[in-house]
Amino acid sequence: MENVRNRNALMGVSSRRGLLTLAAGAAAWPASRALAQSVKPSVDLALIMATDVSLSIDEGETSLQRIGYVSAFRVKRVSAAIHNGPVGRIAVTYVEWSSPYHQSVRIPWRVLEDEKSCNAFADTLQKMPVEQGTTTSISAAIDFCVKMFSTLEYEPTRKVIDVSGDGYSDVGRPITTARDEAVKAGVTINGLPVMNEDPKKNAAPPDLDIYYRDNVIGGPGSFYVVARNLKGFSESLLKKLILEIAGDPAEIARLGG
Repeated sequence: MENVRNRNALMGVSSRRGLLTLAAGAAAWPASRALAQSVKPSVDLALIMATDVSLSIDEGETSLQRIGYVSAFRVKRVSAAIHNGPVGRIAVTYVEWSSPYHQSVRIPWRVLEDEKSCNAFADTLQKMPVEQGTTTSISAAIDFCVKMFSTLEYEPTRKVIDVSGDGYSDVGRPITTARDEAVKAGVTINGLPVMNEDPKKNAAPPDLDIYYRDNVIGGPGSFYVVARNLKGFSESLLKKLILEIAGDPAEIARLGG
């Protein structure tokens, strides 16, 4: 009888242990499932193209900048640069900005991974009507773009804001403060100063390239490419875009940029 009681006691302990194990497993399963669901798919690059539409950029210049991006994404070297990345896809979004109160997401985050998706992005951008802004606040544009990275449903290896414009940041908080905070948050800022030399247009500041170098760009591997005139914008943009995607200056030569 004593052996039976001992056996029953042991069985009770074993059963309780089994129930505890099952309970622990049941509790861990939702947590592990939530963890799996929280893991975001990867992209090589999250790129925000932030384009100036302030009053210094007239409607024709805004359209020409837009055409530059449209043309660039239709070039096969761009889709080849994307394909050659470790993951083979990037996330992009197109933003137009002006005053501290004017930042417009014209194309939300979209993943590009081949020639077809690049052409579709270009088609969408080409069909959009042009909006005109007022003053120029590069700092507000940077602040807005930094917040946009939190809305991305992918995990990027690199985060880049590509700022193009033809003037100084003349309103809003100091541009260097916005830049430094963005860099601290892990964002690289590249620049495309448009130094319009057409006497019929509003002339850009003669030292705009230096201004972008000292005040706008920042972060690991940051750089700027100057467009000396609007006709050269597309070529400058193409080289810049390929370098941003590749993340390596040597890649431009390899891709024929």
